[in-house]
Amino acid sequence: MLDAVTSLPSTPVRRVVIAGGGTAGWMAAAALSKVLGKALQITLVESEEIGTVGVGEATIPSLATFHRLLEIDEREFLSATQGTIKLGISFENWRTEQHRYIHSFGTTGQDHWTAGFQHFWLKGRERGLAGSYDDYCIELQAALHDRFAHLQGYRMNYAYHLDASYYARYLRQLSERHGCRRIEGKIAQVHTDAATGFITALQLERGELIEGDLFIDCTGFRALLIGQALGVGFEDWSHWLLNDRAFATQTTAVRDAVPYTRAIAEPWGWQWRIPLQHRVGNGVVYSSKYVSDEEAKARFLATAEGEIIKAPFPISFRPGRRMECWNRNCVALGLAGSFIEPLESTTIHLIQRGITRLMQSFPAVITQVGIDQYNTQLADELQHVRDFVVLHYAATERRDSPYWEYVANMTLPATLQHRIDLFRQTGTVFHAPQELFAENSWIQVMMGQGIVPRHRHPAPDLMGDAELSAFLGSIAKRVRETAAQLPPHMDYLRRYSPAQPPARPAAA
Repeated sequence: MLDAVTSLPSTPVRRVVIAGGGTAGWMAAAALSKVLGKALQITLVESEEIGTVGVGEATIPSLATFHRLLEIDEREFLSATQGTIKLGISFENWRTEQHRYIHSFGTTGQDHWTAGFQHFWLKGRERGLAGSYDDYCIELQAALHDRFAHLQGYRMNYAYHLDASYYARYLRQLSERHGCRRIEGKIAQVHTDAATGFITALQLERGELIEGDLFIDCTGFRALLIGQALGVGFEDWSHWLLNDRAFATQTTAVRDAVPYTRAIAEPWGWQWRIPLQHRVGNGVVYSSKYVSDEEAKARFLATAEGEIIKAPFPISFRPGRRMECWNRNCVALGLAGSFIEPLESTTIHLIQRGITRLMQSFPAVITQVGIDQYNTQLADELQHVRDFVVLHYAATERRDSPYWEYVANMTLPATLQHRIDLFRQTGTVFHAPQELFAENSWIQVMMGQGIVPRHRHPAPDLMGDAELSAFLGSIAKRVRETAAQLPPHMDYLRRYSPAQPPARPAAA
């Protein structure tokens, strides 16, 4: 990192060059061209010969906010990406084998200013007055019954399942309408200034130079700019997140799509299933220390539902983050900047957050103090996401394999251990500034994984049984009645946004 008072080039930022396409590149291009396209020259360089990972097909609700900012029509987007609705994630075999819980996107119950709803629910359970914690969340009940609709007067919290390649294509069309220029070609060399270390240009294999003032690295795990050219180091988190391999494929749909992602634990990792309107995205994530590639692939194929559309392709990765996602005049987005395995569908969200932070702090000229602020905020957010994902492994009752034995006994990040101890001893959770996951997410996962509070807040003791029963019963009744109004998820989508074959963009 350069010193905060180091004199940097005072060149105005007028030319933005995005290295790499895929979801990260075209999300950046769409946002920059839509908002700042009249003030900037935006160029995206990608090669059709270089594949993208392209498996980030499950999202979280923040993507809907991103789309509203870009004035993307939801019906058009869902149709173009063959998308479905996602109300949460079904975790199967994580606490114990055959156990299932759902981490939903909704709010459970009703908080009081002194204490969260979980304290009133805990009191109700003590007195035999409360049902399952699941009974008090509309989104969770809708997920359990495979239902969804846009309700008048009430907005459910939801996200999307989407075809990643179709999504990149859709965003490319949007970006080009707003003036983004796409250049086809492989990057052969990254030119830097000898005095400042700033990137000056990307040289393509055919010799063409693409000059810029600000460069965005969306080259995936290769990290061609931030890692290879600028040499920014990488913080390895594999001692907490053991998985380092994956296979992904697509299968035909054998039933209507459910409105949730499935995460199915295995003795050495887990499988995902992401239902779209036209197919299902499938993958297996595992640790090469505990299972061979051949065994993981064989188990994956043996348990797949439907016909295999394309042969499973392997992915190798290392969990962790760049020590700086913004270095000199280069900002790394997506896999070039960090990777936390896709258990909670945070990959696209972290791309979005990186873009949003860049847009909010977009430099007239690049300054070190601005770079430092960007990196500090992003590092904090990545740490919160990392801790939330690690929680799923650390809080488990499984001891049936060396893999689960290790994660159940590993030393945790101090920040995560504090959250677990706080909830276990007091039933309390908190939401840190700029943190992605809200209090209810932590509660659902901790209780779903088997962490039960030993104590609770005394506020519910001020309510008599009749009052507490009426309070809990009214919430559960409202949830039941609202969920009952909802049609089957796919029946609704077939009317609202039926899948359409996406139009191919014009040739470069």
